[in-house]
Amino acid sequence: MGTFHWIGPRMERRQALKILTGLGIGTVAFQRSVAAMVESGAEINAASIAQAEWVAGIELDEEQREQVAEAVVANKAERDFLRQLELGPEVAPAFTFHVADTQLSAGEIPSRTARPRHAATLARPDDDQALAFCSVVELGGMLRRGEVTSLELTEFALERLRKYDPLLHCVVTLCEDLALEQAIRADEELAAGKDRGPLHGIPWGAKDLISVPGYPTTWGAPQYQVQQFETWATVAERLDEAGAVLVAKLSLGALAMGDQWFGGMTRCPWDATIGSSGSSAGSASAVAAGLVPFALGSETLGSIVSPSRRCGVVGFRPTFGRVSRAGCMPLSWTMDKIGPITRSVEDAALVFDAIHGADGIDRAALDRPFQWPSDVPLKGLRVGVIAARRDADPETFDPAAESRIAKLLADRGAELVRIELPREFPVWALTHVLEVESAAMFQGLIDKNDTEGLNAWPNIFRAARFTSAVEYVQLMRVRSLLMDQMAELMRGVDLYISQTDVGYSNLCGYPSIVIPTGVRQRGDRRPTPTTETLTGQLFEDDRLLGVAAIAQQALGLEEYWPPLDEQLEGLDTP
Repeated sequence: MGTFHWIGPRMERRQALKILTGLGIGTVAFQRSVAAMVESGAEINAASIAQAEWVAGIELDEEQREQVAEAVVANKAERDFLRQLELGPEVAPAFTFHVADTQLSAGEIPSRTARPRHAATLARPDDDQALAFCSVVELGGMLRRGEVTSLELTEFALERLRKYDPLLHCVVTLCEDLALEQAIRADEELAAGKDRGPLHGIPWGAKDLISVPGYPTTWGAPQYQVQQFETWATVAERLDEAGAVLVAKLSLGALAMGDQWFGGMTRCPWDATIGSSGSSAGSASAVAAGLVPFALGSETLGSIVSPSRRCGVVGFRPTFGRVSRAGCMPLSWTMDKIGPITRSVEDAALVFDAIHGADGIDRAALDRPFQWPSDVPLKGLRVGVIAARRDADPETFDPAAESRIAKLLADRGAELVRIELPREFPVWALTHVLEVESAAMFQGLIDKNDTEGLNAWPNIFRAARFTSAVEYVQLMRVRSLLMDQMAELMRGVDLYISQTDVGYSNLCGYPSIVIPTGVRQRGDRRPTPTTETLTGQLFEDDRLLGVAAIAQQALGLEEYWPPLDEQLEGLDTP
């Protein structure tokens, strides 16, 4: 078994005694016992965990001690590597904390000037199935030409949510009363010539960690099934101001992990025998199934990107700090982000325009310019491509062969550049930051031993509480170094294409977007959507969206919808 140095690096017995005596902790005999444990480097097992429980202020049973010991040993090698790094005094932690009296000004609310690139000319389809998969822009054109009303779209969305939820398990709560009220208001305002913008009258769904007064915000966990808040999350309030119509709170894996929540597993519309991935499981599933035109998701470490890939939709994770998290469940204060899930890149840009900017509540939220449409010249654009295999021969590596979008951009004048992500530091060890911050957020559940239905979180939370404050700060300092290395990499490209960078881009705050590229048919199995992911420069969200929109349009994909009805007819999922 490994050694657990729970008071920083190994220290001498005399030093440990001095610290413990100075703090006045316990009896003399107890202080000597702890000091001896520190000096010797105790073997990690259930017994040593029991001895150290007083540090974390918790009491575990024997089975939990065994689980925590296993988790601590598993993380030890990575933490030892980080401990051995020699960090100079110039390396500051990756976070900045603003106390109340020095809080940055929220500044002026952005002007919200985004508009569709082209006027929507598609007439209302006769087929309701086709209507269900129309874009926000197309639906907006129909609304303004009087071919459909917001009330009709809202009732249509509610009907589809009820019909297909038994298959997909993507709905936590229907917001019918609020939706009908907002839809009627939208129709009255549009008829009177008051146009709030491209989202006016459009139904949408919220990942159920976004608070809305009058409805539960369950966080996907049984412990919070009846939890309600009296205030609007900033993003929900801004969408209300934009005239959008909230029809449903959509599922997320318990406490934003995976696709398993207290209502079961949220399913992928393309193949309901598998999950939709997570944790923005319901948002991606509902959009892919044509139940709502757009939804909001959140991401800490892949929770927008992963379900968007699984379900074949556009998922946009903005630069960290571009969108306020106020009123949304915190998981990791230094990593959480809110972003749109849609069926087109342009729709994602229009939703982002409505929700971005500081609000004076979330200290991390910043105001930065955003322009849409975004005119991005492709000629000379430097596009990084990461080889699918690390052992790819640099002499024969063909970036265009690695990615359909890379070839498409190169054909239009972009320069393809082979790149490698930094490898000096163990990126997945640094994601321990998430585990520590989430353990702090949910320490009450562990204190009460209220952990049923929380997926793998309980053991993560317990193990994280044995991480010292010093180790957490060291993690953040190494994170600063990783951010410097990523900044150096990004000086050579304008954006890059990769399916394997979720740890890097989330830890360092870069924006990413998932783009559907088609459908793959494998034998007798159900069709599977294919996607690619672009990652852009910090705060150049409009540029990233602009390139993604060009790529999506150039792919020229025919309409493709998941086979919902045939799966519903043979429904045998729990």
